[in-house]
Amino acid sequence: MTQQRKAVALISGGLDSLLAARVMLEQGIHVEGINFFTGFCVEGHTHAIRKQDKVKPKRNNALWSAEQLGIKLHIIDIVEEYKDVLLNPKHGYGSNMNPCLDCKIFMVHKALEWAQKKGFDFIITGEVVGQRPMSQRKDTMPVVARESGAQDRLLRPLCAKNLPPTLPEREGWVDRDRLYGFSGRNRKPQMALAKQFGFEDYASPAGGCCFLTDEAYARKLVDLWKGRGKREYEMDDIMLLKVGRHIRPAPHYKLIVSREEGENNFLMGYRKQFIHLFTTSHPGPLVLLDGEPGEADLELVARITARYSQGKMAEAVTVEIHFPDGTLRTLEVAPLPPIEVKKEWMV
Repeated sequence: MTQQRKAVALISGGLDSLLAARVMLEQGIHVEGINFFTGFCVEGHTHAIRKQDKVKPKRNNALWSAEQLGIKLHIIDIVEEYKDVLLNPKHGYGSNMNPCLDCKIFMVHKALEWAQKKGFDFIITGEVVGQRPMSQRKDTMPVVARESGAQDRLLRPLCAKNLPPTLPEREGWVDRDRLYGFSGRNRKPQMALAKQFGFEDYASPAGGCCFLTDEAYARKLVDLWKGRGKREYEMDDIMLLKVGRHIRPAPHYKLIVSREEGENNFLMGYRKQFIHLFTTSHPGPLVLLDGEPGEADLELVARITARYSQGKMAEAVTVEIHFPDGTLRTLEVAPLPPIEVKKEWMV
């Protein structure tokens, strides 16, 4: 009897990794999925909080993909290990704070370690030549295979015909003729293959859940480091950068202002860790203050809080300032006029 070969598939939750795994299952390969949790890829998080996202599915797309495929999915927390990838990328960043090439090398290396430990034969990804400007070019794909240590045990089923044969192909574990030669950024071939396999309601084929590729998020992350004077972060930082308006009136502190009820409720969970403010004379947002404001800063902070309340046109608004040690201060302030909310304050 021929030995059934085993492959571990990097499952991001996107269409390409879903298809790559299915192509291998079609060839009788035993496939299990692996999903690495960095903290920067939480599709359902903001969808669950904001009203404008209520129609979007509240799901983990990697788990959904595994369910469609009928395979096991191993979710591995790499939050701490990933910090060095983000802070010190050998190959640099993309258009924002995305270390895509270093990220792919790191994840394939971690998958290789897992595969060797579990007795799996090779690794598969949903990469397509020319699809991503940094990590999925024809000249960078060999870099991923080489620097990850996977070498020719890394198979990309969707574009394999555009690349040299890998070990699984040469050994006859998989049939190269039944692999694909997709290339470029056009997702129509993948969508056609998804239809052929009967996949519906999959994640946007041109999407991606990594917040580091988002210009606004990347700007907030850089601002966080600049404000603290050091390049480091924790999970709470990652989550808070996704929520609210971020306003920095001075280098030594910033405000996180909720924009709606869902964000207000989410930020309530962090209020005891920060100085926080809210209006009592009029309905208004919860405001977290990150940093160390001086005594002279508190009135401005209160006026900004009042400006985003329903009392923004009132002569005076009552603002409570709560400190982490339990101290409470109440101020009556005139809301800051919109014209005085400086554009450069907005992160």
